[in-house]
Amino acid sequence: MLNDIFNILLPHIALGGFIIILFLMGMILPIRMFKYSRPTAIIGIYVTIALLSTVQMEPQYFGFKNSVMSDTYTLLFDFIILICGFLVAILNRTLIYSIKRNAYTFYAILLAAILGAMNVVSANDFLTLFVSMELLGFSTYYLIASAKGYPSKEASFKYLITSAVSTGVFLFGVSYLYGITGSINFSAIYEKVANEEFSLMYSVSSILIVLGLISKLAIFPFANWIIDVYKGCETSVLAFLSTIPKLALFGIIARLLVFPLGSSFELTFVIALFSLITAFWANTYAIKENNVKVILGCSASANASYVLLAASLVSVYNLSTVLFYLICYVFMNIGVFAFLNIYGDKKPMHTEDFKGFFAKNHGLTFSYAISILALAGIPVTSGFIAKIYLFSGIAKSGLIFVPFLITLMLLTVAALFYYLKILVPLFEECDKNTEIPTLKALFSQKFVLVTSAAIILVIGICPEKLIELCQFIAYNI
Repeated sequence: MLNDIFNILLPHIALGGFIIILFLMGMILPIRMFKYSRPTAIIGIYVTIALLSTVQMEPQYFGFKNSVMSDTYTLLFDFIILICGFLVAILNRTLIYSIKRNAYTFYAILLAAILGAMNVVSANDFLTLFVSMELLGFSTYYLIASAKGYPSKEASFKYLITSAVSTGVFLFGVSYLYGITGSINFSAIYEKVANEEFSLMYSVSSILIVLGLISKLAIFPFANWIIDVYKGCETSVLAFLSTIPKLALFGIIARLLVFPLGSSFELTFVIALFSLITAFWANTYAIKENNVKVILGCSASANASYVLLAASLVSVYNLSTVLFYLICYVFMNIGVFAFLNIYGDKKPMHTEDFKGFFAKNHGLTFSYAISILALAGIPVTSGFIAKIYLFSGIAKSGLIFVPFLITLMLLTVAALFYYLKILVPLFEECDKNTEIPTLKALFSQKFVLVTSAAIILVIGICPEKLIELCQFIAYNI
């Protein structure tokens, strides 16, 4: 057990320790000391990142009776999840000033969500995966509802209902798979699948499992929740919601598709079909919208569909494109929501509300524009490289998927319309009678926004090293 702890779970245990510390501080310290919650959480994340160096990467290490595992793949996801958690924790300063009494609880649950996400990626059986998903899910419900007001509570409830249904579908598929293979361990299932031919029920169970997971990614027809959740959610929480749960779910979906569920040819076409429908729905829905949060919600759903299609076409090259796209995507999103966090949640967020902002907010608006351009896939940004790399993987998967690729590329071009709808007003001239606000940003908000923009440009200009790293990790999964 000690070997398992020191080789796999030491970072997880350290993060769990800081969760307990935050809860205890919330019970013991007076309300006026709520400011100490944020630095405590940030220190906890920093310590966890440092302890990742203790995790065994090569060869793969299986612990606790093969229920969890560690390798370069899990380590990459853990690192990116913690970096995102660090940036989100920094960004939450304005929120905790409005929930002073619950500041310690908020950060404790944020760390619990990060811990759940790390455990999801490290899971090697369906029981561990289910418990980790629930830890991540229940933490997310609270974070969505943390802001004051009815909209956030409504958003949290809708997310709860959708997640409960998707969890039921997931467990239904797991029960069938257990009945067929006699195991819930990924490695054991893979060995049985590799040596035997299974009936159509194996494909049905695989489809149910993946549908249960992708519904949390806002894949159509399970995507209606994303509109209401993005409308009612606080922007710093949206920075969390659009990154960390997606990283965790894509991390485990890709692993499932490579190993225990990879023998189902029907599953590939089901996922490809759902991905295509989602891309069409999200991109066409966003075109008619003017609410910036709704547009970004549709963008999140569309981008998830692109990644899911590439992940379903199981190959080392496609997996490397998925890893690269996810890394680029999280920094684009954090940059966008950092700017919206500076703008303020109490104000309307329609595209025309940002008209002329560049005139008085040069640096902030320029950094925000870089994130939007990256989401749109404009050259010189990481988004452009990520889309080209991802689509090249789909193109190499066979002629049968070329129609899917062409459709996605056309929808990506159509998506430029709503990204420009966000971007163009920033640089337009306003009437003389229109007063353009000067944004007052905290240092932490500027740091997150500028850092995200810088990473987007660095990856866009020099992507080679990151692509090589992603290819190495994909090859050694």
